[in-house]
Amino acid sequence: MTERRTARRYDLSLPIIIRVAAERKPDSQPGKTRDISTRGLYFVVDQNLESGSHLGITLTLPAEITHGSEVFVRALGRVVRVERRMEDGSARMGVAAVIERYDIIISKPSLAVCEGHGSYILFLFVTGLI
Repeated sequence: MTERRTARRYDLSLPIIIRVAAERKPDSQPGKTRDISTRGLYFVVDQNLESGSHLGITLTLPAEITHGSEVFVRALGRVVRVERRMEDGSARMGVAAVIERYDIIISKPSLAVCEGHGSYILFLFVTGLI
């Protein structure tokens, strides 16, 4: 099998929230990343996801990883592969997803909140950490 990845992957086990648009309301479920890059990620969840499903992804990079403050990542992605796997004695679903867009929000009150508006300033940058 030929390696098709163009971005470096990092082995990171981080809590993640996955949202899948269901018929009328988004369905969210917690999971855990296994590896992540600027273009994709692999994560494990309890419930099945379908290949081709569009996802909302939320995760936090802790200060220990960023060597500064926490960094919140909100992303939009699409499932490209789903596989059953055993983890800690339980059947779980391993999911590979491509990241189509992501916003990075730095957790510093003086930078994150726009004065008078209460909205977040979104920082779009590639850190090399993800």
